[in-house]
Formats: sequence, C-alpha cells, structure tokens
Amino acid sequence: MLGPSLRDERGSSSVEFVLVGALLTALTLAVLQLGLGVYVRNVLHDAAVEGAYHAALADVGPEGGAERTRLVIARAIGSAYAQDVSAAVSGGDIRVTVRSVTPVVGLIGVPGTLEVTARAPVESMG
Repeated sequence: MLGPSLRDERGSSSVEFVLVGALLTALTLAVLQLGLGVYVRNVLHDAAVEGAYHAALADVGPEGGAERTRLVIARAIGSAYAQDVSAAVSGGDIRVTVRSVTPVVGLIGVPGTLEVTARAPVESMG
C-alpha cells in the first residue's frame, strides 16, 4: 500500500505541462526546419532554371548563366549557398548545376549534399 506522500498529485500538472510543451516545441521546430529545407531546395532549383534560360540566349554563354544563378541565390538566401555553380553546353542544351548546403539546423548544414540541375535549349541565330 502506498503512503500518503506517494498518492499526492500536487505539482504533477506542471510536470506534465513541461513534458508536453517540450515535445510540442521540438515537433514545431522540426516542421519549421523541414519547411526551410524545402524552401532552400526550391530557391536553388528556380535559380538554376533562371540561369539556364539566361545562358541559352544567343548572346550569353554558360558562364553568364552561372553568374546569373549565383546572383539569384545570393539575393534570396545568401552567397554561401552559391559557392558551387557550374554551367556547360550539353548537346543542344545549356545545363546549370548547383551543389550546395542541405540546411540541418537553421541555415547551417552539410556542404555539397544538395544538388539541383536545370536545362534549357540553346537559342540559335539562324
């Protein structure tokens, strides 16, 4: 049989509040981090598409497309994410590839683990 001090439930609601509050806070932060990761991926992809279409113009080359991609990324999420941008002509297409950081905690993450590629047909003058 339990003694009177072990059956006393005073203070248990505050402990339950702390435990449930910590769990909900961790869940909320995880969802926000997932959203940030998806946002970064979408920005990188949209910047690669923008750079590929820019590079496909008749008077712009692959390096112009890579520079445009770096500019778009730097304006949206910061220049740290625009370190590894490459553009090349592949067949009749311009191909822009961005390798960047996958955000794990805030914008801090593992470098080189996120890669997106975009293609655009090369415009010809004739």
